[in-house]
Amino acid sequence: MSPDRGRSAASLTAPGRVLIVALGSGGDVYPLLALGRELRARGHEVAMATTSDFESAVVDAGLEYSAIGDDLSRRETEQDPDLWKFPQGVKILFGRLTDAVPPTYQFIADRYEPGRTVVVSNFLAFGARVAREKLGVPLATVHLSPVMLRSLHAQPGRVVDPKRLWLVRPLRRVFTFLMDRYLFDPVLSPRLNAFRSDLGLPPHSRWMKSWIHSPDLVLGLFPEWFAERQPDWPACTALTGFPLADVSAQPELAPEVEEFLGAGEPPIVFTFGTAMAFGREFFEASVEACRRLVRRGLLLTRFDEQVPSHLPADVQRFRYVPLGRLLPRAAALVHHGGVGTMAQALAAGCPQLITPMNFDQPDNAARVEALGVGLRLRPKDYSAARAAAKLEDLLHSAHIAEKSRKIAARFQSENPVERSCERIESLLGKSG
Repeated sequence: MSPDRGRSAASLTAPGRVLIVALGSGGDVYPLLALGRELRARGHEVAMATTSDFESAVVDAGLEYSAIGDDLSRRETEQDPDLWKFPQGVKILFGRLTDAVPPTYQFIADRYEPGRTVVVSNFLAFGARVAREKLGVPLATVHLSPVMLRSLHAQPGRVVDPKRLWLVRPLRRVFTFLMDRYLFDPVLSPRLNAFRSDLGLPPHSRWMKSWIHSPDLVLGLFPEWFAERQPDWPACTALTGFPLADVSAQPELAPEVEEFLGAGEPPIVFTFGTAMAFGREFFEASVEACRRLVRRGLLLTRFDEQVPSHLPADVQRFRYVPLGRLLPRAAALVHHGGVGTMAQALAAGCPQLITPMNFDQPDNAARVEALGVGLRLRPKDYSAARAAAKLEDLLHSAHIAEKSRKIAARFQSENPVERSCERIESLLGKSG
């Protein structure tokens, strides 16, 4: 962003204070950090609360950093194999998130200046929603993927045929009620209601139905061509697009990565995300799939124990490579279905094979397949033979290649970070 555009945008709104709370892994934190960087460029004071793993990134962006959450607890959560199973993973994650409610509330209460403060948080930061109720601070709830926006008109990954709504709606109502009653509420209600009681707030239930959405602003950081707006979403919902990092701001590829990319045909890239610590079988099968296809492979993982002991010369492992620079030079991407990884592939026009585990990943995978830009394979079905067969179809599909190019072209005209910040600025000076 040019300095002139930053001054012009900032002049439209009096400088205020923006408090950002980002809980979760890198895929949850970095999109909100991008918003914080832009808001600071527009002249606002910005403080960001997250775990210490991201302290240097927050400080480097010129934002005030505040520690929140327990890094050790987060790492223990990542090391729990049940995190990636349903419904065990939901219970584990949400149980951990309730630990962050009191410090999140205090972070906001200590910095809240009525009339010039707005809070921005992902839905995982339940303490921000409590602060909105108690203090009246305007709040923007951020959803990185559409699965958290419930609808009776759409099932995960597809819109319901209007002729079948009479059947689907009551079934969806029953399903979501049972999910709330027997999965979410038993995990969230005891600690959330105890904390609310200390603040003089009444008890609540069915948190995931609508409470997680701020009545002030709900930001969907995905475009409408990815998930069509539904009539029963919150009226204050704004879809602004995928907040991808500017490629020019990403680090250059390391010399060893450049050397590998330049040594042969574009590789197939394999990753299971930054939080998945149990991917050894995935990477072993992926290496064998490359051998069967006679294709080069690039493995991305920060966990040494996931890497097969002996890699062939045409398959290499790297701890980190910026996807914005890597994927335009890749033949395909095989991944877990995280929304950030998926969006980078969409922007690069890179065909995708998704093996979704839990949370929003199955819904993201279904939407990618519906767009015609990729395929999916269930984790329990991911073997060398099946992965090779899916990749053979993916790599030789002219339809997927053409669809991928058309979707990538859509990113050229979008400016999701700026649009999101304009929406956030609209809350300054208001009371929640």
